[in-house]
Amino acid sequence: MRMRDFGRTGRKVSEIGFGAWAIGAAWGEVNDEEALAALHSALDSGVNFIDTADVYGDGHSEQLIAKVVKERGGERPFIATKAGRRLPEQTVAGYSAENLSSYIERSLKNLQTDTLDLVQLHCPPTDLYYHPEVFERLDKLVEQGKIMNYGVSVERVEEALKALEYPGIISVQIIFNAFRQRPAERFFELAEEKKTAIIARVPLASGLLSGKFKRDTKFAENDHRQFNRNGEAFDVGETFSGVPYEKGLDAVEKVRPLVSGDTTMAKFALRWILMFDAVTVAIPGARNPEQARSNAEAVELAPLTADTMDKIREIYQQDIKPYVHQRW
Repeated sequence: MRMRDFGRTGRKVSEIGFGAWAIGAAWGEVNDEEALAALHSALDSGVNFIDTADVYGDGHSEQLIAKVVKERGGERPFIATKAGRRLPEQTVAGYSAENLSSYIERSLKNLQTDTLDLVQLHCPPTDLYYHPEVFERLDKLVEQGKIMNYGVSVERVEEALKALEYPGIISVQIIFNAFRQRPAERFFELAEEKKTAIIARVPLASGLLSGKFKRDTKFAENDHRQFNRNGEAFDVGETFSGVPYEKGLDAVEKVRPLVSGDTTMAKFALRWILMFDAVTVAIPGARNPEQARSNAEAVELAPLTADTMDKIREIYQQDIKPYVHQRW
């Protein structure tokens, strides 16, 4: 497993991390035994970065991570969690000192630790980035020793760019994959200049870029790929990266011939992300040990050729860009 510097923290993290949304909720039925085995498998494969949130399974994801860390002993992985989505309504006022402190205390308990490695504001409203007092509250939590670092998870590139203006923000988590390429245009360059870590989420476009789905693929009723297909529950960009499902399937078939040898499309898609030096870590999810191992193996693939990168860009421009580029 190769490592990259996590921004200005002095920590090094694995290029492939573990996205723990799927083991918490909203991806169909969750099997705890398989989830725990997936976490162990990822860590055994050299992964040392885990991303979770206080709302994933209402804290269940955090609790599963704590269980695995306790079982393993030794050096703790870098665990990033999130706060803010417990609010009944997303308002700037909701990100009060009292609420933030309450959310962080809950995560400290769930993760069985005295200090959180990284707390990310969980896709807060855009207007929050124009309220510096919110980030001053996070600075105080750092001073109190409750959190070591803080960052943000964003929906829009504009939010990511605004976040870079705050010196305390260590990391920005953003959707980035072959079907969501806009962050690479300007944001990546500025983030590199400020040595801000970039966490690439939804790296497989909710599984579209695994190449395993068909038009008649059925998803469980409690899977966001079913219940949030049109943004019914939260931002539609979180589901298939905002790409209309059928259009995404068509684009996947154009990508498929570019996947050479005996590798999988999922590994290929992850390797594409790692071609961008600005990306610190990509966080695919895994619900079983096989998926976790396969994700980690993406780092072993040879760099993609310039011709392949150009062809992926062309597919994006022709088939995907009209649906997503100016929305996020």
